[in-house]
Amino acid sequence: MNNDSRLPGLAKGLIFKIAAIVRECNDAQRRMAEIRSAPDRFGTRPDVAPDTYGEFLFRTSGPLQREPSAQDRARRNALR
Repeated sequence: MNNDSRLPGLAKGLIFKIAAIVRECNDAQRRMAEIRSAPDRFGTRPDVAPDTYGEFLFRTSGPLQREPSAQDRARRNALR
């Protein structure tokens, strides 16, 4: 008996797993780029809360991370 009929299903599952891994690595890489280029990182005291409202606005002036919708999160968790 030959199990070649299962091969397309296995290949499809493997392709989805690989795509999920690549997507997750891409998201992590983008997030690290955001963190590395954040204005807060270049201050003299990045670990301390800002002293003035102006300093707060400067620190938060970088791009904000977009939170995925609940539907997108559920879809990604279903692939794992």
